[in-house]
Formats: sequence, C-alpha cells, structure tokens
Amino acid sequence: MKKFLLFLAGLAALIVLVANLGPMVFLGLGIWLLYIIFKQFMKSDSTIGKIGWVILGLIVLSITISNMFALIGVVAAIGLYFIYKSWKKEDHEPIVHEVQSDDPFTNFEREWAEINHH
Repeated sequence: MKKFLLFLAGLAALIVLVANLGPMVFLGLGIWLLYIIFKQFMKSDSTIGKIGWVILGLIVLSITISNMFALIGVVAAIGLYFIYKSWKKEDHEPIVHEVQSDDPFTNFEREWAEINHH
C-alpha cells in the first residue's frame, strides 16, 4: 500500500513538474538576465547608461516575477526526488527483535531466526 501511495504522489508531482517546465525555464532565464543586467549596471560609468540598465532591469524583473508560480514546479521536483529516495530505500527490519534477557526461550528464538535467515 505504501508503494502505491508513493507511486500516486510521484505521478502527481511529475504532472505538476511537466506542467510548470516552461515557466521554470523562463524564471531561470529571467534570473540569469537580471544577473547580467546588474553586472552591466555596475560597469557603466555614465548616468544615462545606468538609467537605461535600471529600466531594462525593471522590465526583465516584471517578466521574471510573472513566472514566480514556477516555484511550484521546483517544489514538485524536490518532492519527486524525495519520493524516489523513499521508493529505493529498503526496509531492513530484523525478523526477531533482539532482547537482552537471560530467558532461555528468548535466546533460542533469536538463534533459530538467525540460523533460518542465513
């Protein structure tokens, strides 16, 4: 049942990720362009050049902010990663829990489980 629920959650996360793939690309592109514009703004010596870079930066910032819902896709990708890790994790629970006791029957059960397990 756990694997089935993980599969359903993974499928939902994959659908959300694919649906937001385009906006995620534009968000990354916008952040990269803002970085380039900031570097050019810092290099510019003239006031007119700085004003031009600020105006261009504001235009690119408005386009980038319009793609902020792409963060849902990023969260879906992170969720998909954790679902994948959880899916691959194997359950290693001991067959018989080890109890520190001097009871001969408890020790016999533990030894018998170890013999049958190997």
